[in-house]
Amino acid sequence: MEEKKFEILTQIESPDDLKNLSHVELKQLAGEIRGYLVNILPATDSHLASSLGVVELTVALHYIFQTPRDLLIWDVGHQSYVHKLLTGRREALENIRRPGGISGFPVRDESVYDNFGTGHASTSISAALGLAAARDLKGEKHKVVAVIGDGSLSGGMAYEGLNNAGQSGKNLLVVLNDNTISISRTVGGIANYLNMIITNPYYEKVKSEVWDFTAKIPPLTEKIRSLARRTQDSIKTFILPGLFFEDLGLRYFGPINGHDMEELLHILGRIKDLRGPVLLHVLTKKGKGSSAAEKRPAWTRGFNALTREPTGEEEREGIAYSEVFGKTVTQLAEKSDRLCAVTPAMGEETGLNDFREKFPERLFDVGIAEEHAVTFAAGLAAGGNRPVVSLYSTFLQRAFDQMIHDVSLQRLPVIFAIDRAGLVGEDGPTHHGIFDLSYMNPIPNLIISAPKDGQELRNLLYTALMQDREAFAIRYPHLPTPDDVDLAGKFREIGIGEWEIVNSGERIAILAVGSMVAESLRALEILKLHGINPTIVNCRFVKPLDEKLLHRLAHDYKHIYTVEENVLEGGFGQKIADFLQKHGYPDHIYLQTKGIPDKFVEHGSRDYLLDLVGLSSQKLAEWILEAEHIEIDQDLFAQKNQVQK
Repeated sequence: MEEKKFEILTQIESPDDLKNLSHVELKQLAGEIRGYLVNILPATDSHLASSLGVVELTVALHYIFQTPRDLLIWDVGHQSYVHKLLTGRREALENIRRPGGISGFPVRDESVYDNFGTGHASTSISAALGLAAARDLKGEKHKVVAVIGDGSLSGGMAYEGLNNAGQSGKNLLVVLNDNTISISRTVGGIANYLNMIITNPYYEKVKSEVWDFTAKIPPLTEKIRSLARRTQDSIKTFILPGLFFEDLGLRYFGPINGHDMEELLHILGRIKDLRGPVLLHVLTKKGKGSSAAEKRPAWTRGFNALTREPTGEEEREGIAYSEVFGKTVTQLAEKSDRLCAVTPAMGEETGLNDFREKFPERLFDVGIAEEHAVTFAAGLAAGGNRPVVSLYSTFLQRAFDQMIHDVSLQRLPVIFAIDRAGLVGEDGPTHHGIFDLSYMNPIPNLIISAPKDGQELRNLLYTALMQDREAFAIRYPHLPTPDDVDLAGKFREIGIGEWEIVNSGERIAILAVGSMVAESLRALEILKLHGINPTIVNCRFVKPLDEKLLHRLAHDYKHIYTVEENVLEGGFGQKIADFLQKHGYPDHIYLQTKGIPDKFVEHGSRDYLLDLVGLSSQKLAEWILEAEHIEIDQDLFAQKNQVQK
């Protein structure tokens, strides 16, 4: 059945196998690839829509260029599934983003065809230019191609790369895959500019008139049309606003239909040997071939195998932290007309849909431009507003300098709502938000917090809004909240730096941050079965510390354990160790710290990863029992797990 349905695809083990196919067979292959992806990816959490949109483009690039000798760089890389499929990873694709399976992004260690690892936006042009420079220094002749989406082109780094590439004169092809969507719909001036290119009436008018005219003189029709094809790109460049790229020093071609195999092969074949930097503008439809993927182009969770409709939302228990954030910040905006929301192309994913509907004039989506988002928010704050910057932890890394220089140095009260903090699962090491506590800790004039549940997230947002002395960071995971949140309830202001004891015990104390409070409480049930009842502290402020409570704990408990979903280096545990040493406690305090080890964590489900790094409730219980020299009763673990199931 599969052999017949995918008769060409099953014969493709590497891009070399494409070279023997006719153009008709390449079109058939594209259809088979799209059918294959729609059949196997619904069962996985995957970037289906992104990859469906570049099927023909990927086939054409591997057909025209001699990969892996020629280098192909994918920006972000969530559209690289077709590339993986054509480069010997067809069967592996069935376990993509699962433990032990291949990554959802290009990874250099995974394949010789993955020439540069990606995961964050706007990096491909810079990386490709560096690879081109390395090629020239070695006197080699291979081609270098960067594929970047219009969403990624909204990021400032892309223009730094374009600016440098244009003046470098180096042989480099930039393929602009224009589908009007990134994580959210592409916004900003570049989106309008590209739309102007696409909709410019003059080019289509000239082309139609040439075709109509030549049809009237049959003896010369083919010769004239052949000449028109050869001059087509020059005409486009002359009459279309692609001159922007030309002015930067890149030869501009396009726009062309990214789903027309003949047109792709024709233009790529013509421009592949051109000298200097070249930009090809390709128009594609994200999710093409799947109505469900077209309707939900940003969806990465599974699709129902029969209906092809997205699954996952109806299976989720509880309300997500991002939804709590979105509804809460909207409620707070009703109370304060100074409150604004700023997001770098993550409005829908971070829960800002309600805010957008009610206060469109106060929501600023700045595109994939995290550095700009933070400095823009600093400007809003300097102008008397209270901006909330909503973005993922992994992307806030890109705005580290702006947090220091533009926000904290000037004591501007910007609120950072940091979603996807901790282990995020299948997206893997490029997206885990495990560094934020460490990179924010050294910044002066910055309050750092982490709620234990949804209600506390609401109260921390309210607390952040009530003070205007310093910047205020709130980090939370990509999870359902562990509590029943009252989204209509009253807010409570929390004292800055104030911790909370959530379980009073004896002998040992567990200091838990954010998501680890719930895991520690689950571990408590196991520990009690072994005769241990620790005090558990909700350390909702990482900066400043609750020094008053810390002194009390240091006097009352000889064994202290810290738990955080963050790297240990520079994290919360290290701060506690520094505090104890500073105040002369180490002589009698037994301190143990648990967090993410000093390595990049692979992809997989969050439960799997928590277990892997020792942060699941069972692993935490085992860690404490071992440190306390108490023999672990595996039967009790088994009984507890059975009850939980």
